[in-house]
Amino acid sequence: MGFVKTIENIWKIEDLRKRILTTFFFVVIYRFGAHVVLPGVNPADLDALKHTASGGLIGLLDMFSGGAFANASIFALGIMPYISASIVIQLLGIALPYFQKLQKEGESGRNKLNQYTRYLTVAILLFQGPAYLMGALGSAAPGGLWSFYIPSTIILAGGSMFVLWLGERITDKGIGNGVSFIILVGIIARLPHALANEFMSRLSDQAGGLIVFLLEIVFLLFVIAMAILLVQGTRKIPVQYAKRIVGNKQYGGARQYIPLKVNAANVMPIIFAQAIMFIPIAIAGFTTADQTGWFMRSLTDNTSWLYCTIFALLIILFTWFYTAITINPVQMADELKRNNGFIPGIKPGKKTADYIDDIMSRITLPGSLFLALVAILPAFASLVGISTEFSHFFGGTSLLILVGVVLDTLQQIESHLLMRHYDGLLKSGRIKGRTGSIAAY
Repeated sequence: MGFVKTIENIWKIEDLRKRILTTFFFVVIYRFGAHVVLPGVNPADLDALKHTASGGLIGLLDMFSGGAFANASIFALGIMPYISASIVIQLLGIALPYFQKLQKEGESGRNKLNQYTRYLTVAILLFQGPAYLMGALGSAAPGGLWSFYIPSTIILAGGSMFVLWLGERITDKGIGNGVSFIILVGIIARLPHALANEFMSRLSDQAGGLIVFLLEIVFLLFVIAMAILLVQGTRKIPVQYAKRIVGNKQYGGARQYIPLKVNAANVMPIIFAQAIMFIPIAIAGFTTADQTGWFMRSLTDNTSWLYCTIFALLIILFTWFYTAITINPVQMADELKRNNGFIPGIKPGKKTADYIDDIMSRITLPGSLFLALVAILPAFASLVGISTEFSHFFGGTSLLILVGVVLDTLQQIESHLLMRHYDGLLKSGRIKGRTGSIAAY
């Protein structure tokens, strides 16, 4: 009855109801476009592409696009080119003074950076489009430079930018972060099919039966619990505020806490690393199987030891890097000093900044290792006999995005409920999302 009452409360709030319905409308448009095949491509000739997209990195890319990649749809390239462009622009903000200046200019600087991100996205799409048409479609492509490749590249680029527009409309008019939500929808769209195929395969005599399938589900729930802990884990630093007496009123004197997240970078390190690991796929699209060597084949196989090692190292490095550029201990120390706050036993100023930096270093190392472990769990799941399609849900980018975006969305819904004096979604306490850091992209 409590769940039904919560749904009724959600429906009573007009603004929240409109946002949920708007989000649902945009999601329906996105899912419809994922099944609209490129002009000139015969859907009956896509068996080879669908077989290739059932595993490996191609399967992961197909998951992010919600099956649009394997369907050769107008949304085949999905939102990933925009994410790659966002990563490059963020890196330029560290390397080039011009982009650093834009980051500090407030709203006008952000608008300029968003404009550059879109320009770069189009450039990436114009490179990935022909690579997809020549490498992924293969014989399914009817051929002809002017009659197929150039028009199809323009359609793919336009489709990807339209998906980005849908994501932005969800952010403005709907619920949750739009770009993250688009990726979430693509992941969830593949879950029923993957779960059904794994269930049917386990029922066969050779696959272990229903007991093995139930053990897989239990392990999946355990991994989800690990991912939730990784998303929500924090280290609290006590902060004491000095007492101030103004007239007859006393201000300050209360003790509060600074919550430092164990995984302050959220899923960004995995996305950074994944974007780099997608590069060999784009290169392989311009070569034949005979021209591809062992090294390149290993980099396109997410179960190989070489891929897992490089992927894990990139995640650890990007976790340290992204945490360093998003959390500024000096700024935090200055804010505390400006508000008459201090950490008990630590002198304000540089000593406080060094203390916060030391704490962040201590919790970032185990957080990065834990994040790398979760990221490569799908490879181990595939090696123990779990189907490649279903193994993607046992960790990696897909699971962390799913957990993080769901928690963020539920937190926004709960905020609307509490603001209107309704009960939250959980009686045991408020839902913790990734507040204080950026969303999935």
